[in-house]
Amino acid sequence: MPSIVLASTSPYRRELLHRLRLPFSVRSPQVDEDARPGEAPRDTACRLALAKARAVALDQPGAVVIGSDQVADVDGEALSKPGSHEAALVQLTRMQGREVVFHTALAVIGPDGTHQVDDVPTAVRFRVLPVEQLDAYLRAEKPYDCAGAAKIESLGITLLESVRSDDPTALIGLPLIRLTSMLAACGVRLPAP
Repeated sequence: MPSIVLASTSPYRRELLHRLRLPFSVRSPQVDEDARPGEAPRDTACRLALAKARAVALDQPGAVVIGSDQVADVDGEALSKPGSHEAALVQLTRMQGREVVFHTALAVIGPDGTHQVDDVPTAVRFRVLPVEQLDAYLRAEKPYDCAGAAKIESLGITLLESVRSDDPTALIGLPLIRLTSMLAACGVRLPAP
């Protein structure tokens, strides 16, 4: 079986990939994560997922390299990682009472250099909450490294009214259902014997 490399330093993606019980290593992709002017959020996520996988694949010949990226789409405008408490509060305030689509893109480069790219969207409807509750959530979770500051695997679930997706792991950052199919196309069988 080829070696597997996760092109991400995200602890959320690493934790999700561990669920597949495969040995893998982690490499940090050195990629500019800024959106391009006029680029749709879905396109940004797909481009960045592939760029991350390609950046790491250059130094990992013969490996299966996994890249992923997530962008929150609010009426066609991209929201990414807020980076600060103030920016996160602005993002959460803007998303209240609205449906936001989180585009979680996945890219896999096979041992032969061929690649697969897909987007697994998740539609999330946010509750309307007082600013005090949003502030309390941010102080408790500090989700400044999560697209849209929505960390649903923990206290962030209280911000949501509903979630629609084909893959429950997509919103956390690595769509495992789609990844399993992509890995199979690269010769990685799951569950591993």
